[in-house]
Amino acid sequence: MPRIIDLIDCQVASLGEAAAGITAQGFDPHDQESLMGAALWLRRLGNNQTFLGDLLIEQLAQRHREEPGGNAYGPQVVMLVPPGGSFFIRANIWPSADEHMVRASGEAAFAIGMPHDHNFSFLTHGYFGPGYWSDYYEYDFSEVVGYRGEPVPSLRFVERARLEPGKLMLYRAHIDVHAQLPADSLSVSLNVMHTAGAQGWLDQYKFDLDRREIAAQLSPAPSAAFLKVAVGLGSDEALDLAHRFALRHPSDTMRLAAWEALASREVGAETRDTLWREAEGAGSRLVAMEAKMRRAELAA
Repeated sequence: MPRIIDLIDCQVASLGEAAAGITAQGFDPHDQESLMGAALWLRRLGNNQTFLGDLLIEQLAQRHREEPGGNAYGPQVVMLVPPGGSFFIRANIWPSADEHMVRASGEAAFAIGMPHDHNFSFLTHGYFGPGYWSDYYEYDFSEVVGYRGEPVPSLRFVERARLEPGKLMLYRAHIDVHAQLPADSLSVSLNVMHTAGAQGWLDQYKFDLDRREIAAQLSPAPSAAFLKVAVGLGSDEALDLAHRFALRHPSDTMRLAAWEALASREVGAETRDTLWREAEGAGSRLVAMEAKMRRAELAA
């Protein structure tokens, strides 16, 4: 399960002070000194029980005409400090099961009950309310390729726990898996999220806990949508690029996206089957296993 960080500090920091403190040393979750420094500033920000409410009231009063610091508001996430350098800071709002927004939109809109890992590490702090519950698991990322239905024999249940007020934890990339459950009542967490240039190429998975296998890949390949649009438009350059990506790109996920783009141009089941048969022998186990499933779907 995520690593619990037992760090006591009574100082109170503003959002600006916390951001400046983390910026000064960076945030590297693999470096103990850097990790504890970021955790200290998150603890101090969490001790400030008025800053988030003041920020939200200010933005509501301005009707979002001005959003200092690039704050971006979604139905669940408040961007407090935008990405820059090695981190960003956000607040997450966790509704209870009987909240109108959950009943209207469904639990899936809030990723409730969806077992998943993360392709980045992040610190989280229970800021407001009783906190959300999670069923925590761990697995060995190095043992999987990432295709749908792939067995994950190392996946094991650890415990069910709650992000209680003041609790500070590190979610570890490619280790911790959690199926999030609703909070008992409306809750808020604060996060310091690690960012890195290679992050977009790292896979993130949804798991089938009953079968102990990968259910889906949650992280799309960078630029995959652009490639699919370009191939759909049909220029020779786009088709040539897609073929080269399909055969030689260093990311297996991007290779699969290229094959999918090429397959989308094929009209009949027979020509699509021919293309996916070619993909099976293209030198990527991820692509080969996905291609085999696509061919079975076509046959069905």
